[in-house]
Amino acid sequence: MPIRSLTVSLAIALAGAWAHAGPAAQDAPEAAVRPVPRGPSGRVHLGPPPGEKGHWRRMRRELIIGDAENSPETHRPEDRRLEDVPFQPWTRAMWEYNRVHADRDAPHARCKPSAGPRQIGTAYGFEIVELPDLERAIIFDIGGPHSFRIVYMDGREHPEDFPPTYYGHSIGWWDGDTLVVDTVGFNERSWIDTQGLLHTDRLHQVERFTRLDFDTLEYEVTIDDPGAYTEPWTAGFLLRWSEGAEIFEYICQENNQNPMMTVGDDGQPLSRDNGITP
Repeated sequence: MPIRSLTVSLAIALAGAWAHAGPAAQDAPEAAVRPVPRGPSGRVHLGPPPGEKGHWRRMRRELIIGDAENSPETHRPEDRRLEDVPFQPWTRAMWEYNRVHADRDAPHARCKPSAGPRQIGTAYGFEIVELPDLERAIIFDIGGPHSFRIVYMDGREHPEDFPPTYYGHSIGWWDGDTLVVDTVGFNERSWIDTQGLLHTDRLHQVERFTRLDFDTLEYEVTIDDPGAYTEPWTAGFLLRWSEGAEIFEYICQENNQNPMMTVGDDGQPLSRDNGITP
């Protein structure tokens, strides 16, 4: 058989085999999405299932969207844009100032603990550990000040005269498959997110953690701070599961990678030598 005839016959045979295989064979197989892990009671695991390892890592650091560095795949339909944040005039002015000066005045850059979104969106990831016997959950972050936050799950209320702290006082409960964490009692020494959103000691924060599938966690927070915003507002972001990863010791004071970004208007690093405590 001539080479040309052989080539045509082979092409026809391959085309017939491809058509006979049907659409399923023509489409590239999609990776199976693992379902949300659950315990014997049916309760969602926000951490790794028994016998496995892993923790959550951020997909973006910012609580509000609109900047070029925010990838579209990290956005949720409900995400808050800058123009929708109900700033008071002073908080809008301070947000603009903080953006211009980057991390110069960021408490997190000086190894200080951070309020909810900044803790959840910190570098290297975070983990939620539930302790049913103690009726508590603990939120560990890796890239912050080597600290943790306790969430009381025993039905208690907030104390009436809680002294203001960086993390405040957190109580939690389950709303279906969503862990709800209600926090008050903040001091004013932290930012809400990496971009410089400020708050006052009147901040009341409600966070919602929902595992959408095995690899995706939706984080949503409602900011209610009449000292800084004209009305309560809600925003959030998505996080991805790092399978096999484990939290590790990160002592910020010994491994601070950010000093060169915390500089003054003269371009010199801030230090005790120039009268400003880092």
